[in-house]
Amino acid sequence: MRSRVGPRHARRTVPTLLRGIYLPRSMDAAAFAMTTYGIPLLVLATTNSAALTGLAFALEWIPRLAAFALAGSLVDRHGTTRVFRLASAARAIVVVTAALVLPQQNDADAATVTVLLLAAGTGALTEFSYVAAETAGAVAGREAGMRAHRVQAALLGIDQTMTLAGPALAGLLLHFTGATGMLIAIAGFSLLGCALVPCRRLREQAREAATVRKGLRTGWSTLRSLPALSWLVTGLTLSNLAVGLLQAAAPVIVVKQFGHTTADVGLIWSAAALASLVAVAVCRKAIDRYGLWPVGAVSAAIAATACLTISLTHTYSAYLALTAVLMAGEGGLTVVLRTLRTHLIPSEVFGATLSLTILLLLLPFPLAGILVAAVPPSLLGHAITGCAVLQALGLAVTFARLRTVPGLRASFA
Repeated sequence: MRSRVGPRHARRTVPTLLRGIYLPRSMDAAAFAMTTYGIPLLVLATTNSAALTGLAFALEWIPRLAAFALAGSLVDRHGTTRVFRLASAARAIVVVTAALVLPQQNDADAATVTVLLLAAGTGALTEFSYVAAETAGAVAGREAGMRAHRVQAALLGIDQTMTLAGPALAGLLLHFTGATGMLIAIAGFSLLGCALVPCRRLREQAREAATVRKGLRTGWSTLRSLPALSWLVTGLTLSNLAVGLLQAAAPVIVVKQFGHTTADVGLIWSAAALASLVAVAVCRKAIDRYGLWPVGAVSAAIAATACLTISLTHTYSAYLALTAVLMAGEGGLTVVLRTLRTHLIPSEVFGATLSLTILLLLLPFPLAGILVAAVPPSLLGHAITGCAVLQALGLAVTFARLRTVPGLRASFA
């Protein structure tokens, strides 16, 4: 009886996941990637200002961090379907409005205000749809039981694939069709996600998933009680400052200093996503054979070395290659973080601690945008070097400490 029911249930689950989770998540991830990397390019193309490009990058991330707790509360109260649909529809309205307004504006100041408001608005709305999609994925994983790892692997693959395609598509559309084409594409993906999400509500499932969350105070106390995870989050937070600075400065460096197009900026991050995707696949197998610590230490060394070298490059091809190497190292570090986080955080406080770690890891990104806005373009290389040194020191101390944490010798063998 069991062997006959299981396969039928599995066959029903696959199309349900595809229709109800994977397709909406794919559309939202595409809009997410195009927004994150395309809006700063649009700001640079509109204002021709490195400072405003950095400010736009910060304005994208500050509302995301501010909306993090509110998005979770709304998902808990109203369910993933309603929040996802409303956020996706609102994002489509915002970008379509900008697409209609921008070509009509002859005043540079008005255009600047429009694109900066666009960055802030899309940043906040993207966080709402992201939290709703993440919650729906967690619910699907729990319902899958022993197949939960396959659901999570598929969701991770979707995110990385869209990060691979989104920046390149945004850069190409901006280069060949202007702001209107890129914004209409973002609106299209948003509306597709809104239309593909299933009609049935997941309010009860979302509430069930939310019982794990005990608030940031619980997450903070749990994180402090786990020295290995605390050190790793600290090291990766410092590393993210360097990564965020590179992301925020990329439009200025590639377009202003190297003389390339916005499409070439998107190509850099697509190549970086491809390298990260390969690194994740390699590291999963390497961890099985060598353990977490060697894989993490090698990934940290690769990331730090690449970042230190980037500030010395003077050609686009070298910048692209080194950025891809950097993000490959970051991909390996992400696998180590996810694995360690899964093993160490108690299940009853997993949600609260996970939320806190995500919040800490994202804090450097708006700071990186502010740095790009404040630092003259001619000094961006020095700023990158300083952040790269901080990244290298932080990762070196982190993995030195992890090697000596009691009780983790088996995990980091």
